[in-house]
Amino acid sequence: MKRKGKALNSIVIMITTAVIIALTGALVVNFISYSRRFGSAEVKVPYGHYYAMITDNSDSSFWQSVYAAARTTAGEHGDYVEMISENLSRDYSKYELMEIAIASGVDGIIVSADESEQMTELINDAASRGIGVVTLYSDNTSSDRLSFVGISNNDLGKLYGELILRLASERVYTTDTIEAVILVDAGSVSTGQNVVLSAVQEAIDGESEETRALHPPIEISTYTVDPTNEYSAEESIKGLLLRERSTLPEIVVCLGELDTVAVYQMVVDYNEVGLVDILGYYDSEVILNGIDRGVIYATISADTSQMGVSSIDALTEYFDYGYTNQYSTAGISIITKDREDLQEGGAP
Repeated sequence: MKRKGKALNSIVIMITTAVIIALTGALVVNFISYSRRFGSAEVKVPYGHYYAMITDNSDSSFWQSVYAAARTTAGEHGDYVEMISENLSRDYSKYELMEIAIASGVDGIIVSADESEQMTELINDAASRGIGVVTLYSDNTSSDRLSFVGISNNDLGKLYGELILRLASERVYTTDTIEAVILVDAGSVSTGQNVVLSAVQEAIDGESEETRALHPPIEISTYTVDPTNEYSAEESIKGLLLRERSTLPEIVVCLGELDTVAVYQMVVDYNEVGLVDILGYYDSEVILNGIDRGVIYATISADTSQMGVSSIDALTEYFDYGYTNQYSTAGISIITKDREDLQEGGAP
């Protein structure tokens, strides 16, 4: 019995040792692969510059479209760009992804930034190490970033204001007021939302006395949502459409793709079609389907291809000439069921 016990213990020790060796080997392989992927100086790579793209919700069709254009443009210049969050074992915040990119010694970073002190410090740290940083869609004006590529929030707000006025003139309202609720990001530290809200209000205030007399007064309000992921967005919007109000707003304005999809699906699921008009953002297949079904009144689309191209062009110019444009905007347009788009903005 003792011999059998010793033999069994030996087998257990051998198996345990083998597992440890295998795990260690896997970690080594992953580390080597990770280092190569992030452009280690000791590994020869078949491209000129390596750029890291960092965004919120990189799985969304909006960011995937921006990334696809950036990747194609980088390839044309002999460079390479990677959405680094796609190759990591768990979800990291954009601040952690910035730290990873900086520590990996990438040549450039394209980041959907914000105005937080933490983001400012990270961008400045990257710049001090010779890493060029382009802020994309959301800016950090206090930092040493090279360039900002995005859309005009003022133009965006004006277009939403125009759509609200269009609805006010087309619909027959029996309420005392027309309430337009704008969904805003609860965790945003960007000034962009405030610019959008101001432009919407300015467009409403600029309505002529003649047309204003034809409909109830328009009231603009905001409702905070958590757009971290699809579930959190849905839970936030349930409060607006189901739990926290005795009546629905007449109009819901969505400033993001995730919010638009969540509102659209909830209105359909809870049989509220026709009770509220949705103004969306972006032109994904789901959103366009909502427009065709008459659930979403209209959406505003940004030229994601132009954003991706401009972000790479800014880095290319910087490395080629030592400078680049500090500000570049992509065009935006209104998309309705009849697809008669109104173009706005867009500049090289």
